[in-house]
Amino acid sequence: MAQLLLKGHPIGNFQGVLFDKDGTLSHSEPHLLALADARINKAVNIAQEQAPALKSSELINTLRRTFGVDQGMLDPGGTLAVASRQDNIASTATVFCLLGCSWPQALYLAHTCFDAVDQDGMINSTQSPLIIGARHLLQDLHQQGVTAAVISNDTRSGIADFLAHHQLSGGFAGIWSADDHPRKPDPQAVLELCGRLGLPPQRCALVGDAETDLQMALEAGIGGVIGFTGGWKRAPELPSAQHLLHSWTDLALCTAT
Repeated sequence: MAQLLLKGHPIGNFQGVLFDKDGTLSHSEPHLLALADARINKAVNIAQEQAPALKSSELINTLRRTFGVDQGMLDPGGTLAVASRQDNIASTATVFCLLGCSWPQALYLAHTCFDAVDQDGMINSTQSPLIIGARHLLQDLHQQGVTAAVISNDTRSGIADFLAHHQLSGGFAGIWSADDHPRKPDPQAVLELCGRLGLPPQRCALVGDAETDLQMALEAGIGGVIGFTGGWKRAPELPSAQHLLHSWTDLALCTAT
């Protein structure tokens, strides 16, 4: 067990820390903005071929709002930043439906759009960089015997590839992904992950950049709920945070006595 210090002030003793990935460990905004543009462009092309009655300008503007894209920034609470792939497909299908498609056609168009972007290989597959200061903290946690785990709406392979790319795999004892059930933000996801780790929730802290993550942690009885605000150009609003963290360099630990 170790004591976490935020700007030198103790905020609790913990046996484990659960981390979100995108926007918390990973500087994901540039990649997600490129992904949004690719999906929107592909959606327009597919609609022109298969649903020509849809107006391209309406489709573009509605999808940008749906994904949370605004003036070259991504809404850290929007679907693309927070939700799983399946949830983003559903939100895209809803846009097609609102603009005049039947629900079966809307779902087909959304799946076709997402799959086509993946197959085209237009998005840079290079892993997003680790946010500055995270590596040092993770090393300290490992050295002091504090269990670390990732809980994210990325796929299991996406999380594993990110950790392997940054040579962090050995420092994490567990992963809870979009492939696990239930997915975030169901509090049961936290409880199941803590069970896998063999740790009581009240002896763990959770660090996330989304209000839904923090609400989930509170409902699951997590002992320390830390909102991370330094991963996006537009800082997220995190009213449920017990503590706010803007830079990983502000968080340290010492052995609890």
